[in-house]
Amino acid sequence: MTSGCCVFRFGDREWRFDGGCVVMGIVNVTPDSFSDGGEHPDASSAIAHGLGLWEAGAAWLDVGGESTRPGAAAVTAEEEIRRVVPVIRGLRERTAAVISIDTTKAAVADAALAAGAHVVNDVSALQADPGLAEVLAATGAGCILMHSRGTPATMRTLTHYDDVAADVRRELGHCLESALARSGLPAEHFMTDPGIGFAKTPAQSLALISAIAALRDAFGRPVLMGPSRKSFIGHVLDQPDPHRRLWGTAGAVAACVLNGADVVRVHDVREMADVVRVCAAIRAAAP
Repeated sequence: MTSGCCVFRFGDREWRFDGGCVVMGIVNVTPDSFSDGGEHPDASSAIAHGLGLWEAGAAWLDVGGESTRPGAAAVTAEEEIRRVVPVIRGLRERTAAVISIDTTKAAVADAALAAGAHVVNDVSALQADPGLAEVLAATGAGCILMHSRGTPATMRTLTHYDDVAADVRRELGHCLESALARSGLPAEHFMTDPGIGFAKTPAQSLALISAIAALRDAFGRPVLMGPSRKSFIGHVLDQPDPHRRLWGTAGAVAACVLNGADVVRVHDVREMADVVRVCAAIRAAAP
């Protein structure tokens, strides 16, 4: 179990993580995401979806315009900007949610932050585009550094770890040190994500859920977990259809919260918000 308050800063705002857990709703504006690709192909439907997640209990909305599933094709920055900027503007006008942009590209992050996003959620932990650190430096935005290896095309071949929890902590530590040096921002502007399913086997993803407290304690930063509908759940349940992994996701989310996650990134917000509330109350009542 983790302890202690972590402050996360973005722009002139801050969020204090002191024992609760925040629900982040996923707003994908993509044709090819692994679970909900093509469901919200235009700005109006994506905005409506985001508003529904906000009303269902998501205090945070994560908007993405490029799939990062294994094997996904790359998207140009121009196309990504075209997809996400109108959605971010619409959500910024109509909600008080924290909004993050799920991207690895500096140009996309810059446009998204200008449109009203507060945080950059980078699955490459600032390794894919050196210019992203400059965007953070100029804007003071918050940033989520996620552990991965390679690219969506190659990550499945990069799953060798001597000790997955220790190796992920070490590699994320290098990324955090680099991000601090390159952006000039203090550590309070960053949180970490061990990257469930990204260059991880199902067994490794399960092991990382049990290692959340050690990751949080290693850096004193909040930890985001993204287990929603992922293939490790399908592996456990022998369920190939992501849409039939709701209860498996609930189990994974419960484990994440009880092991100390500060944010959980989910598709099914209404159901998972209840899971988070109960598990956070159990966590708070622990001696």
